[in-house]
Amino acid sequence: MRLHTTVDHGVVGEVATAIAGAGGMVTAIDVAESSSNRLTVDVTCSAADAEHAAELQTAVAAVEGVEVHKVSDRTFLIHLGGKIEVASKVPLKTRDDMSLAYTPGVGRVSMAIHENPEDVRRLTIKGNTVAVVTDGSAVLGLGNIGPGAALPVMEGKAALFKRFGEIDAWPICLDTQDTDEIVRAVELIAPGFGGINLEDIAAPRCFEIEARLRESLDIPVFHDDQHGTAIVVLAALTNALRVVKKEIGTARVVVSGAGAAGTAIVKLLLAAGVQDVVVVDRNGALVAGDAGLSAAHRELASLTNKDGRSGGLQDVLVGADVFIGVSAPGILKPEWISTMADDPVVFALANPDPEVDPAQAAKYAAVVASGRSDFPNQINNVLAFPGVFRGLLDARAHEVTVEMCLRAADAIAHVVRDDELNASFIMPSVFHPEVHHAVAAAIAHKPE
Repeated sequence: MRLHTTVDHGVVGEVATAIAGAGGMVTAIDVAESSSNRLTVDVTCSAADAEHAAELQTAVAAVEGVEVHKVSDRTFLIHLGGKIEVASKVPLKTRDDMSLAYTPGVGRVSMAIHENPEDVRRLTIKGNTVAVVTDGSAVLGLGNIGPGAALPVMEGKAALFKRFGEIDAWPICLDTQDTDEIVRAVELIAPGFGGINLEDIAAPRCFEIEARLRESLDIPVFHDDQHGTAIVVLAALTNALRVVKKEIGTARVVVSGAGAAGTAIVKLLLAAGVQDVVVVDRNGALVAGDAGLSAAHRELASLTNKDGRSGGLQDVLVGADVFIGVSAPGILKPEWISTMADDPVVFALANPDPEVDPAQAAKYAAVVASGRSDFPNQINNVLAFPGVFRGLLDARAHEVTVEMCLRAADAIAHVVRDDELNASFIMPSVFHPEVHHAVAAAIAHKPE
């Protein structure tokens, strides 16, 4: 905290006392500036979490003669100036360097690409570059917060591409939520990229955008909120069923959430051999023939719920082997899990607050997973998308197929060896040295 205080050094001690009294720990206090009528004091202290930090700020502000001018923390500090940069791969120290990298030498390369367009992937960054595209309409769990507010998330995604896939990705935040404009904008920038990663675009608009771009572009288009999520969920389910010794073809699955992620999960589960899936949204189970369903939900209902089960989540959960939640916090009561089949599997993936508290769910379920890093079995998209795009770029692929997604899920699952697999360890760490290589090889269909 940067504080403006009266010219009384005793105030510094009062600030430290106030922080300690509110449960914080002071690690540094520095007088940054001093004048005849004001001190500027920088206070660094430790807090338990963001809520506790706000309590410490309130406690300090209550000290007489103190004004809290600015507040920051480690998260905000690492975002100062952004998290990514462009760096040159070639030296530019001499006139000769310039003549090779830029004019006149670059003109020869441009003409070579003009004469043989396929060389663009070999002679430019296109072969290793992905556009991370959003309209800011469905950012994390924050909702429609716009393209500017989405930029830190897209920067973070680009940093993950580099760290785990050695891919140069760039955030493209579009100031429109018009489907036609988004499609056209991506089509116009596509020549500079080897792949398009759609991110945080709300359903159902994201379905049409992806479908149209896949039709019009000759580079792969991947909506991570759909297909990345589906890949990691299928990988986790594969291993969870290995733990409870059930076959994927006989497992009865309930999916809560019929948006982009839920739809993609269902379709990939069906492709993987799941026979019995019921999808539930806020109005209850999706049932074929319900005239009140949207077009997207009608399609989903036609693919699922073969026995026509109706009712809410509590009703359709009875006897189910698996619950997969990609919906809203707190909608699954822990005791409902006891009505499921023997050795039930529960994936509560709403973030940051899951459908059920994982610790409470573990009292009833054989295997519990969430999207959080502070519980065992984190199901995280970063296990998939860097390797997926690494494989797509290496193979110079023009599209993403269902078969690729199935292979990627299988690769992630089998990074966990039989001797490692247990109810608290069904997914590899995102830092596992082999997972991204395994996914890339699976996508490119190259044996490891």
